[in-house]
Amino acid sequence: MNQDFEALLAEVRACRICETQLPHGGRPVVRGKTTARLLVVGQAPGRRVHETGIPFNDPSGDRLRDWMGITREVFYDEARIAILPMGFCFPGTVPKKGDLPPRPECAPQWRDRLLAGLPNIELTLVIGAHAQGWHLAGRTGRTLTETVRAFRDFLPGLLPLPHPSPRNLMWLKKNPWFEVEVVPEIRRRVAALL
Repeated sequence: MNQDFEALLAEVRACRICETQLPHGGRPVVRGKTTARLLVVGQAPGRRVHETGIPFNDPSGDRLRDWMGITREVFYDEARIAILPMGFCFPGTVPKKGDLPPRPECAPQWRDRLLAGLPNIELTLVIGAHAQGWHLAGRTGRTLTETVRAFRDFLPGLLPLPHPSPRNLMWLKKNPWFEVEVVPEIRRRVAALL
Protein backbone atom coordinates (compact mmCIF):
# COMPACT_ATOMS: atom_id res chain seq x y z
CA MET A 1 0.00 0.00 0.00
CA ASN A 2 1.14 3.51 -0.71
CA GLN A 3 2.71 4.79 2.53
CA ASP A 4 1.20 8.26 2.10
CA PHE A 5 -2.30 6.80 1.82
CA GLU A 6 -1.68 4.48 4.75
CA ALA A 7 -0.60 7.49 6.83
CA LEU A 8 -3.72 9.39 5.73
CA LEU A 9 -5.97 6.50 6.79
CA ALA A 10 -4.24 6.44 10.18
CA GLU A 11 -4.86 10.17 10.51
CA VAL A 12 -8.54 9.72 9.61
CA ARG A 13 -8.94 6.87 12.09
CA ALA A 14 -7.48 9.10 14.83
CA CYS A 15 -9.78 12.02 13.94
CA ARG A 16 -11.83 13.49 16.78
CA ILE A 17 -12.93 16.85 15.26
CA CYS A 18 -16.62 16.28 16.00
CA GLU A 19 -16.37 13.80 18.87
CA THR A 20 -18.11 16.13 21.32
CA GLN A 21 -21.14 16.16 19.00
CA LEU A 22 -21.35 12.36 18.80
CA PRO A 23 -23.51 10.68 21.46
CA HIS A 24 -21.43 7.47 21.31
CA GLY A 25 -18.02 9.07 20.80
CA GLY A 26 -15.79 9.01 17.75
CA ARG A 27 -14.78 5.83 15.95
CA PRO A 28 -13.98 6.58 12.30
CA VAL A 29 -14.63 3.57 10.08
CA VAL A 30 -12.90 3.63 6.67
CA ARG A 31 -11.29 0.96 4.50
CA GLY A 32 -9.24 0.87 1.35
CA LYS A 33 -5.92 0.52 -0.40
CA THR A 34 -4.57 2.43 -3.36
CA THR A 35 -5.14 -0.62 -5.58
CA ALA A 36 -8.93 -0.60 -5.05
CA ARG A 37 -10.96 -0.34 -8.25
CA LEU A 38 -14.40 -0.11 -6.63
CA LEU A 39 -15.50 2.51 -4.11
CA VAL A 40 -18.54 2.12 -1.87
CA VAL A 41 -19.86 5.42 -0.49
CA GLY A 42 -22.68 5.32 2.04
CA GLN A 43 -24.03 7.74 4.59
CA ALA A 44 -22.31 6.98 7.93
CA PRO A 45 -21.74 3.94 10.13
CA GLY A 46 -24.71 2.62 12.07
CA ARG A 47 -24.69 1.44 15.67
CA ARG A 48 -23.50 -2.11 14.87
CA VAL A 49 -20.72 -0.80 12.63
CA HIS A 50 -19.68 1.61 15.40
CA GLU A 51 -19.49 -1.30 17.85
CA THR A 52 -17.54 -3.65 15.55
CA GLY A 53 -15.51 -1.21 13.44
CA ILE A 54 -16.53 -3.19 10.33
CA PRO A 55 -18.46 -1.22 7.66
CA PHE A 56 -21.75 -2.63 6.43
CA ASN A 57 -21.56 -5.32 9.12
CA ASP A 58 -25.34 -5.40 9.44
CA PRO A 59 -28.48 -6.31 7.45
CA SER A 60 -27.84 -3.31 5.16
CA GLY A 61 -24.49 -4.82 4.26
CA ASP A 62 -26.06 -8.21 3.60
CA ARG A 63 -28.48 -6.64 1.12
CA LEU A 64 -25.75 -4.52 -0.49
CA ARG A 65 -23.52 -7.57 -1.00
CA ASP A 66 -26.49 -9.39 -2.51
CA TRP A 67 -27.08 -6.49 -4.93
CA MET A 68 -23.39 -6.63 -5.81
CA GLY A 69 -23.40 -10.41 -6.18
CA ILE A 70 -20.31 -10.88 -3.98
CA THR A 71 -19.35 -12.62 -0.74
CA ARG A 72 -18.31 -10.98 2.52
CA GLU A 73 -14.75 -12.11 1.83
CA VAL A 74 -14.62 -10.24 -1.48
CA PHE A 75 -16.45 -7.22 -0.06
CA TYR A 76 -13.88 -6.79 2.70
CA ASP A 77 -10.86 -7.19 0.43
CA GLU A 78 -9.44 -3.67 0.75
CA ALA A 79 -7.10 -4.21 -2.18
CA ARG A 80 -10.20 -4.39 -4.41
CA ILE A 81 -12.92 -2.42 -2.61
CA ALA A 82 -12.58 0.85 -0.69
CA ILE A 83 -15.36 1.92 1.68
CA LEU A 84 -15.54 5.63 2.52
CA PRO A 85 -18.87 6.81 3.94
CA MET A 86 -19.75 10.50 3.90
CA GLY A 87 -19.35 10.57 7.68
CA PHE A 88 -16.87 8.20 9.28
CA CYS A 89 -18.44 7.98 12.74
CA PHE A 90 -21.87 6.85 13.96
CA PRO A 91 -23.87 10.09 14.31
CA GLY A 92 -26.54 8.68 16.65
CA THR A 93 -30.23 8.12 16.07
CA VAL A 94 -33.56 9.89 16.14
CA PRO A 95 -36.13 7.69 17.92
CA LYS A 96 -38.46 5.93 15.44
CA LYS A 97 -36.80 7.69 12.49
CA GLY A 98 -33.38 6.12 12.12
CA ASP A 99 -29.83 7.39 12.12
CA LEU A 100 -28.94 11.06 12.09
CA PRO A 101 -27.22 12.43 8.96
CA PRO A 102 -23.44 12.37 8.76
CA ARG A 103 -21.67 15.11 10.67
CA PRO A 104 -20.98 18.11 8.38
CA GLU A 105 -17.32 18.42 9.44
CA CYS A 106 -16.23 15.07 8.04
CA ALA A 107 -16.47 15.33 4.24
CA PRO A 108 -14.84 18.79 3.90
CA GLN A 109 -12.01 17.72 6.20
CA TRP A 110 -11.12 14.40 4.54
CA ARG A 111 -12.99 13.51 1.36
CA ASP A 112 -10.88 15.17 -1.35
CA ARG A 113 -7.61 13.91 0.12
CA LEU A 114 -8.92 10.36 0.44
CA LEU A 115 -10.34 10.28 -3.08
CA ALA A 116 -7.06 11.62 -4.47
CA GLY A 117 -5.33 8.69 -2.76
CA LEU A 118 -7.47 6.16 -4.64
CA PRO A 119 -6.29 6.63 -8.25
CA ASN A 120 -7.53 3.26 -9.53
CA ILE A 121 -11.23 3.65 -8.75
CA GLU A 122 -13.27 2.84 -11.84
CA LEU A 123 -16.74 2.60 -10.29
CA THR A 124 -18.26 4.31 -7.27
CA LEU A 125 -21.49 2.99 -5.75
CA VAL A 126 -23.13 6.17 -4.45
CA ILE A 127 -25.57 5.04 -1.77
CA GLY A 128 -28.29 7.34 -0.48
CA ALA A 129 -29.09 11.03 -0.71
CA HIS A 130 -26.12 12.31 1.34
CA ALA A 131 -23.56 10.51 -0.81
CA GLN A 132 -25.38 11.50 -3.99
CA GLY A 133 -25.50 15.14 -2.94
CA TRP A 134 -21.69 15.18 -2.72
CA HIS A 135 -20.65 12.86 -5.54
CA LEU A 136 -23.34 13.88 -8.03
CA ALA A 137 -23.42 17.54 -7.04
CA GLY A 138 -25.72 19.52 -9.29
CA ARG A 139 -26.74 16.42 -11.27
CA THR A 140 -29.23 14.75 -8.93
CA GLY A 141 -32.93 14.52 -9.63
CA ARG A 142 -35.52 16.18 -7.44
CA THR A 143 -35.77 12.96 -5.42
CA LEU A 144 -33.56 10.00 -4.69
CA THR A 145 -35.92 7.89 -6.79
CA GLU A 146 -35.41 10.15 -9.82
CA THR A 147 -31.65 10.02 -9.35
CA VAL A 148 -31.52 6.24 -9.04
CA ARG A 149 -33.91 5.80 -11.96
CA ALA A 150 -31.51 7.86 -14.13
CA PHE A 151 -28.57 5.62 -13.13
CA ARG A 152 -27.46 5.17 -16.75
CA ASP A 153 -26.74 8.91 -16.98
CA PHE A 154 -23.94 8.54 -14.42
CA LEU A 155 -22.22 5.48 -15.83
CA PRO A 156 -19.56 4.27 -16.28
CA GLY A 157 -17.94 5.88 -13.22
CA LEU A 158 -20.83 6.40 -10.82
CA LEU A 159 -23.86 4.31 -9.92
CA PRO A 160 -26.44 5.89 -7.58
CA LEU A 161 -28.33 3.50 -5.30
CA PRO A 162 -30.91 3.72 -2.54
CA HIS A 163 -29.71 2.78 0.90
CA PRO A 164 -29.97 -1.00 1.38
CA SER A 165 -31.35 -0.54 4.89
CA PRO A 166 -34.31 -2.65 6.04
CA ARG A 167 -36.02 0.72 6.59
CA ASN A 168 -36.15 1.06 2.80
CA LEU A 169 -38.18 -2.09 2.16
CA MET A 170 -41.22 0.03 1.27
CA TRP A 171 -39.16 1.98 -1.29
CA LEU A 172 -38.01 -1.29 -2.87
CA LYS A 173 -41.61 -2.57 -3.02
CA LYS A 174 -42.79 0.67 -4.63
CA ASN A 175 -39.96 0.61 -7.16
CA PRO A 176 -39.74 -2.95 -8.54
CA TRP A 177 -37.79 -1.64 -11.55
CA PHE A 178 -34.76 -1.33 -9.25
CA GLU A 179 -34.40 -5.10 -8.84
CA VAL A 180 -35.12 -5.67 -12.54
CA GLU A 181 -32.95 -2.95 -14.09
CA VAL A 182 -30.38 -1.72 -11.61
CA VAL A 183 -29.35 -4.82 -9.64
CA PRO A 184 -28.27 -6.75 -12.77
CA GLU A 185 -26.25 -3.70 -13.86
CA ILE A 186 -24.55 -3.52 -10.45
CA ARG A 187 -23.66 -7.21 -10.60
CA ARG A 188 -22.38 -7.01 -14.16
CA ARG A 189 -20.14 -4.01 -13.47
CA VAL A 190 -18.86 -5.32 -10.13
CA ALA A 191 -18.04 -8.71 -11.65
CA ALA A 192 -16.17 -7.04 -14.51
CA LEU A 193 -14.05 -5.01 -12.05
CA LEU A 194 -13.32 -7.73 -9.53
